[in-house]
Amino acid sequence: MEYNCTTALDDMSELLLSDEMLEWSLPIRQRYQKLMAYNKCAIMEVETKFNVLNQEFSLQFDRNPISGIKSRLKDLHSIRKKLERKNIPFTIEAIEANLSDVAGVRVICSFKDDVYKLADALLKQDDIQLISKKDYIAAPKPNGYRSLHLIVTVPIFLANEKRIMKVEIQLRTIAMDFWASLEHQLRYKKDLDFTDEMAKELYDCAEISAELDARMDVLRSFVNIDNE
Repeated sequence: MEYNCTTALDDMSELLLSDEMLEWSLPIRQRYQKLMAYNKCAIMEVETKFNVLNQEFSLQFDRNPISGIKSRLKDLHSIRKKLERKNIPFTIEAIEANLSDVAGVRVICSFKDDVYKLADALLKQDDIQLISKKDYIAAPKPNGYRSLHLIVTVPIFLANEKRIMKVEIQLRTIAMDFWASLEHQLRYKKDLDFTDEMAKELYDCAEISAELDARMDVLRSFVNIDNE
């Protein structure tokens, strides 16, 4: 779906200036605001595509495969830290060239099969180009984390130009999202000494979460809810 993103540019003009942004001259700060507005536009494009797919599948199968959609723009502090870890200069050009996850969209699905169906449907669209794919559902991370990660490019349509933007997409089930959200809160809670025992317990919870998804898939197959 094509639409004009000029309104998003106007919205970003109210962006609060952090101490890090104040290190830049006014023209560079304005370029950063525009870049964030472009990334916001890219998020809007991807969200719209998933909402359309959700509507189509609801008509076809009489249910919604998407439980929820969340989005975020990586904040300036996180951007700076990531560039520093990569030993890359902290510039607007470096952000555009080296970071693929400034714009992020998370799609929370009812069942594991929905994750792959929605990803396949999105990647078949001719204006979406896949840059990378990491399947942490088929091969979970050592801590138990599960999710399907895609980095894609999507066009955004401005008043006088079209720009190609990168977006990180995470697709996961409700159970995977519940585990990942709580794991992040516990692991990165301030003034908490995160122990090996806690890591082991979280891993065990991830395995229980995966078992829950598998059992729900069995129930789903019993009732044949995706038959037309």
